[in-house]
Amino acid sequence: QVQLVESGGGLVQTGGSLKLSCTASGRIVTIRTMGWYRQTAGAQRELVADIDSSGRTTYADAVKGRFAISRDNAKNTMYLQMNSLKPEDTALYYCNADVAAAPTWATRGYWGQGIQVTVSS
Repeated sequence: QVQLVESGGGLVQTGGSLKLSCTASGRIVTIRTMGWYRQTAGAQRELVADIDSSGRTTYADAVKGRFAISRDNAKNTMYLQMNSLKPEDTALYYCNADVAAAPTWATRGYWGQGIQVTVSS
């Protein structure tokens, strides 16, 4: 019913920048909170940042001051601007969104397939 597609990942050197995008499509009624998570091998998926429908944001301590989350509600798209990247930011990044979708209008969480971000030292 709802699909999330991430883009913008890749390989960057320490100190570089990347901008991730996540676009939702399908029978969307409304999108509530959207967020970026990341996961490395053998570790649990962790929250990087999230943003609610009013634009209120939350950041993990590890990325505060370096990453900025934003969204364009008209485009059903969320962004993550990542600056001053460090090798420890290397991970598979996942998009998550709480979406109310037709025909039930029930809200549930959806995940993207993930996109790799690699920061070389």
